[in-house]
Amino acid sequence: MASEPGTQSRVMFQTADKTEEPPHRKLGKLTVKYNRKDLQRRLDIEEWIDGQLHLLFDCEEEEIPELEIDIDELLELSDEGQRTRLQELLQECGKPKEDFINGLLYRMKGLRKMSGPFKK
Repeated sequence: MASEPGTQSRVMFQTADKTEEPPHRKLGKLTVKYNRKDLQRRLDIEEWIDGQLHLLFDCEEEEIPELEIDIDELLELSDEGQRTRLQELLQECGKPKEDFINGLLYRMKGLRKMSGPFKK
């Protein structure tokens, strides 16, 4: 729109009505990089590990030796490296641990390494 040289243009702003409710936040994915399915699968594996350690050591959680099975660390290793690392971590366990190791390696198939703010 062209204006004549003698007139001034004005910009008018509309103010929001104070009684209007704020828009509700739409639920979405947790992050762009990791979807809920990946996070849930990892959580399920960690809960399975916790339950299996109780069975392997046959004791309460407080009595389980200081043992941290890092899924991301295992994912960086070859299949044989994963198996060796798990055997090293479980050397204090007197019970047979092959079923646990095989079960964990099976559950980890297709799992992606996690990095960033979600990693502990």
